Amino acid sequence: MSINRRTVARSVRALGVASASAALALGLAGNALACDISEFSAEAKCDGDKGVITVTDVDPSGVPATVSVFLQNNGADLKKVGEQVVKGSREGVTITFAENWKPDAEYRVHVKAEGYVDEDIKPNLTTSSTACKKEEEPPAPSDTPTPSDSASTPAEETDTPTPTPSESESTAPADTASSAPSPASDDSNLAETGANSNTGLIAGVAVALVAIGGGAVFFGLRRRGASSDR
Repeated sequence: MSINRRTVARSVRALGVASASAALALGLAGNALACDISEFSAEAKCDGDKGVITVTDVDPSGVPATVSVFLQNNGADLKKVGEQVVKGSREGVTITFAENWKPDAEYRVHVKAEGYVDEDIKPNLTTSSTACKKEEEPPAPSDTPTPSDSASTPAEETDTPTPTPSESESTAPADTASSAPSPASDDSNLAETGANSNTGLIAGVAVALVAIGGGAVFFGLRRRGASSDR
């Protein structure tokens, strides 16, 4: 059985068209899978007390892409944080931007791969409401007195009047004198009542003077009488 040349030509033509269509489809699919914005993701993290922004590329074809990060302020770029080139992989390749971000800050991440993608990662990156470095809280008030308080306490106590040793010593003899008679007071009392030891001597002298006076009077009268008899 012979095959018609026309039939063969038609079959070859149909096969060529199918192959071309398949190649075109594969080419378009390859371009579509080579690099896409959906293969990029951004995240704000903490590296100890410092903040960082990471961008991960999971493009399996490894097309080089330039990643730029911008700090936003009211929908406009405030500053450019940095720019790096990344070549993705099926497992993912991550690049890091050192940025000490503030809580609730907004960043725009732009990806550009020549001939594939030139757009931002949507939505914009918003940082956490908690900063990486926690602010130190002021110390809570304590009931324990500080050294300055304890040092000032004796000064406050000295304001209270306390008896001095000289005052206490001078008070004690005063009480003793009031409770017991002193020797001087005994002597004065005895002198007033005539019970002193000098009373006998004074009385003897007085008697002697009286006797001498009486004798003198007696002799005087006797001499006067003798003179009158003559």
